[in-house]
Amino acid sequence: MKRWISSAVLLLGIVSSAWSQTSIVDVEYVKAAVARGVLLWDARDADDYATGHIPGAVNIGDPTISLRDKNTEDYLPIGQIEKALGAAGIDPAREIIVYGDRGLPSTYFAQVTLRHFGASNAKVFHDGIEGWRSAGQPVATTPTKPRPVALKLTPRPGVISESKEVVAALKRPDVQFLDVRTVKEYRGEDVRAIRGGHIPGAINIPFEQNWVDPDTRNKLRSGAVKDSAGMSLKPRDQLMKLYEKLDPNREVHVYCQSSNRASQTAVVLLDLGFKNVKVYDSSWLGYSSWLSAPAEDEIWTNFGSLPAAMRSIENRFGELEKQRAAR
Repeated sequence: MKRWISSAVLLLGIVSSAWSQTSIVDVEYVKAAVARGVLLWDARDADDYATGHIPGAVNIGDPTISLRDKNTEDYLPIGQIEKALGAAGIDPAREIIVYGDRGLPSTYFAQVTLRHFGASNAKVFHDGIEGWRSAGQPVATTPTKPRPVALKLTPRPGVISESKEVVAALKRPDVQFLDVRTVKEYRGEDVRAIRGGHIPGAINIPFEQNWVDPDTRNKLRSGAVKDSAGMSLKPRDQLMKLYEKLDPNREVHVYCQSSNRASQTAVVLLDLGFKNVKVYDSSWLGYSSWLSAPAEDEIWTNFGSLPAAMRSIENRFGELEKQRAAR
């Protein structure tokens, strides 16, 4: 009996240790990391960063904007990314903790970007600045002076996937597709690209389902709640239940509109023990543009109706301006 108990305790310790060594960390981990001088990357936009950040954190604005082409929402050429990260001293070879607002997808996009360019010790502080403040930790408003570094980045295979790989994978029975957009986007009822719909066979689990309360953002907008506590991650057992339809031993491609939301779910899956998780970089924006790629719940954007819609908006705006001026 003693031998069995000892084995059970050892196994529990191994499991607990594995879960504690995840890419998603808490405030206590960040406090200890700050003490040992890790690099902190604030992934919010410049205005939010200026209102208060963890002392020592660097910032390059919202990485989903500063590191991507504004039209295609794909990564900028590597040379431009090297300059942007290097100027801020963001060296993937270092231990780095990325944070933003609690639950902010771009925080995860930044971590995926670091791993894509070779980082082996990049973590996410999911609860972000709200978690830091609520723990009574100090906040700075003076921008951190970065220590620029010269970077030569080389993409690492297996972190992201491209459209050609995804389309080819449609024929493979060992591949899974996970769509983390809203239900309406998935069903083609909310079209944000040249086509609406989803990749054939894709499972739909909106990324907000990772949170304790998936409706927190709507509640914040309506004033139903006063803080973002509901955007904290669910406990591990609930996350495992959420993704029980997926096989953790099979390859899975995660996508959304342009890989931002997908990044959060991909990191969560990796922390749950999924073996081969890739973020589809171009996501639905790129897939829908591959006109021969099959889609389910497919619906095409009626571009012919756009001019009339724009005129209607302009007319409505003009009416509102007249009403405002008459007051």
